[in-house]
Amino acid sequence: MQLNGAEIVIECLKEQGVDTVFGYPGGAILNVYDELYKHRDEIRHILTSHEQGAAHAADGYARATGKVGVCLATSGPGATNLVTGIATAYMDSIPIVAITCNVGVPLLGKDSFQEIDIAGVTMPITKYSYIVKDVTKLAETIRKAFRIAKTGRPGPVLIDIPKDVTAKVTEYEKEYPGVYNREVIHSEEEDLKKAVEMIEEAQRPYIFVGGGAVLSEASKELYEFAQKVDAPVTDSLMGKGAFPGTDERYTGMLGMHGTKASNFGVSECDLLIVTGARFSDRVTGNTATFAKDAKILQIDIDPAEMDKNVIDLGVVGDIKAVLKKINEHLPQQSHPEWMNKIKDYKVKYPLTYHKDVLTGPFAVEEIYRQTNGEAIITTEVGQHQMWAAQYYKYTKPRTLLTSGGLGTMGYGLGAAIGAKTGCPDKIVVNIAGDGCFRMNMNEIATAVRHDVPIIQVVVNNHVLGMVRQWQDLFYDERYSATVLRDAVDYVKLAEAMGAVGLRATTQKEFKECFAKALTCGKPVLIDCMIDCDDKVWPMVAPGAPISEAFDEQDLKAKEN
Repeated sequence: MQLNGAEIVIECLKEQGVDTVFGYPGGAILNVYDELYKHRDEIRHILTSHEQGAAHAADGYARATGKVGVCLATSGPGATNLVTGIATAYMDSIPIVAITCNVGVPLLGKDSFQEIDIAGVTMPITKYSYIVKDVTKLAETIRKAFRIAKTGRPGPVLIDIPKDVTAKVTEYEKEYPGVYNREVIHSEEEDLKKAVEMIEEAQRPYIFVGGGAVLSEASKELYEFAQKVDAPVTDSLMGKGAFPGTDERYTGMLGMHGTKASNFGVSECDLLIVTGARFSDRVTGNTATFAKDAKILQIDIDPAEMDKNVIDLGVVGDIKAVLKKINEHLPQQSHPEWMNKIKDYKVKYPLTYHKDVLTGPFAVEEIYRQTNGEAIITTEVGQHQMWAAQYYKYTKPRTLLTSGGLGTMGYGLGAAIGAKTGCPDKIVVNIAGDGCFRMNMNEIATAVRHDVPIIQVVVNNHVLGMVRQWQDLFYDERYSATVLRDAVDYVKLAEAMGAVGLRATTQKEFKECFAKALTCGKPVLIDCMIDCDDKVWPMVAPGAPISEAFDEQDLKAKEN
């Protein structure tokens, strides 16, 4: 059948099973939006308050559902406003397709009004970026984009379409995507045998879980693997929920703000088994001392990850498939002495905070209690993010959505809207610091406009908390540009946008506010007031070994 470019865009989205898109219209993309209007009963469009919010919403939708997220923007500033969201998805391997429209083909390269080479701009932060100048190539390109986004190591793809291409007509034939089998192993059988041998030889194995285990849907295989190896389990920020945080083998997060049990245990292990993690500097600390007595076995879908670090053996393949294969050939292991030592570390070095006042950790624990651990938690970046990672026990994958690699302030609120749109039956809570919340707080209006009942908790300490923490510990308390003592009233702000605004200054008030938020069925903002000098503990100083993790008690002992 004969269709114009805009019609082909919508038909291809329908082919891919897309039911929701997030975006903001403009002149260059008007033809697509006109066609989207005609199909509004098939594809829901969430009009965000800013294009960055649309990119984060597509990302949150993808993380929560496992599907490809889709965002739309017009040319020029509309397209460039997507860049931070695209980079966020790229750093965390999240499958999104960003569709932008540009000036007409005859105007390209002439500095036309709202022209930008967005395909060139996003080349370093996408798996692939296209500009489609020929309408006959449009359907094929869109199909390729979705395939690239979700295959191998997932990631974002950008398609830029000049406006005149959206108006031109060509022959279109419907084509449904084939079933994609993720369970591939690229390494030789010999590598799998070596992996089994390394595990059998180990006396002090430790399993380190990254975001790849979440993306691979490998939770069942990972759980069986941990039992077979008889090893403790730690995770990265991105790996939360792949292995249940309530299990006795789980020792908490690893790295700069990881638990002492995990940091000390990994520092003493003789085999570190890494599933889908990329050895971020926030995890390893001083790389020269990281797991210095251990052999390292890395399992990852991306062969490029094997070349970035000094490892003893790399197995390239889908984590779910690799673990399934290893589980078939690995005899039951037993390490009672090692497991008891790690158990003692957990008892000796628990996470602690001041229990008598309202704090970030208290708020996170109360959210966990009132949601029975079943919520989807999104976060911004900073102290609140670490508290959300430390004190909420994630038992399922795709329940902590956070910007790990890029560390994007302003990510969480858009992500929460995307997650709630994709998973309407789930409670979705965005935990933000007041500094982060300011970045994209206009998306509260989006949640109200589209009746998306998310819960926004602003952990309000009137400072840029994590930066202040560093200034306090490493910059002799020179609080340069981190104090936010101004007159912003977040409750009034929420009410002005049509949401419910609540404020909590005590533990009792926070309990009552959150209980009300769970039952009111509307977007809710809770202004949670905490002290400006609350800190995230434990901590590893930048560049120090993770075995030198310290907390508030250690600092006091040192001062005395």
